[in-house]
Amino acid sequence: MIIRTTHVGSLPGPPGFDPTASLSDVELRAAAAWVLEQQRSIGLDFVNEGELTKGGDWLAYMEGRLGGFEARAMPNRRSIMIEGRDRADFAEFYRWAAERQTLFFYADKRMPVARRFLVCTGPILYTGTEALRRELDILGSVARDRSICFMTSTAPASLEPYRANEFYRSEEEFVAALSEAMRSEYEAIAASGFLLQIDDAWLVALWDRIGIAMGLEAFKQRSRLRIEALNHALANVPEERIRYHLCWGSWHGPHAHDLPLADFVEVMLSVKARYYSFEAANVRHEHEYEVWRDVRLPQDKVIIPGVVTHSTDLVEHPRLVAQRIERFAQLVGPERVIAGTDCGFGGRVHPQIAWAKLRSLVEGARLASRGS
Repeated sequence: MIIRTTHVGSLPGPPGFDPTASLSDVELRAAAAWVLEQQRSIGLDFVNEGELTKGGDWLAYMEGRLGGFEARAMPNRRSIMIEGRDRADFAEFYRWAAERQTLFFYADKRMPVARRFLVCTGPILYTGTEALRRELDILGSVARDRSICFMTSTAPASLEPYRANEFYRSEEEFVAALSEAMRSEYEAIAASGFLLQIDDAWLVALWDRIGIAMGLEAFKQRSRLRIEALNHALANVPEERIRYHLCWGSWHGPHAHDLPLADFVEVMLSVKARYYSFEAANVRHEHEYEVWRDVRLPQDKVIIPGVVTHSTDLVEHPRLVAQRIERFAQLVGPERVIAGTDCGFGGRVHPQIAWAKLRSLVEGARLASRGS
């Protein structure tokens, strides 16, 4: 059985490439072609354009694609983004990290400024048709086989933390409106022949900010509401074309209060998707392969556990990667495992290390395939 390989989405661009710069279609197409060629030469099975067409940011690219919002100054309260049990228990570390800009890796530049705070003041509408068409055209022009290419899009629940509602009568209506607006993007990506990946980094990352105080059942119910809305937005997208990526925020911090996967796996599996991507290589979550001893993976589902991680500069040995893959393959079957990464590499690790980790990923999958 051959173990296939992929990654989560974000990748370093060509040397000297600045994803935040205003680039022509020709320049962006050349950069996307370069990233695809690196993936092909390494031997990855499922590839993308490294999110270069999104300016290298899985979240900020959406700021210009939803109407009904206006930018405001951050309210006179601490943002939940800088709150949480992890930040309270490790306050000295987070002060040190903030001063040195070390929660993420940004070559030769400071971390980006804080994200904008947006307030909903009218009906939420999708206004990103032209920008999305540009993304799809660029990837389509350099992709050899669209069926093995994926394009990422953001889950409604991960758009919420930087947005407030002053228009809809309830939280449920606001969530539903966000999801309905995102339907256009999801359907357009799938209709173009690419796999659609839904990125949902904030859903469980809010556990130590608001979930602990709510309690597990209330937090799971909050999450189910958002997944029901997401599934509604995915109603017209074939399940076999959908990948769902869940992570715990993935910044370079302790993550001592991450919600255990065992407490959330059933909620994750309720997302309409064929493929489920999650962290499984970093030292906070590697042990959680054990979850699949007790949880029955539906017959038509495939997991994409991270077997190399962005959370360390150490490059995993291929034999270690193979061992990680084999654990999952023994529990759910090798045909239902695709070897992946914990999270995106762009802006997380040095480019040289990112590509080395992906080579170890592919080499490890080959070793595991021989033993499966």
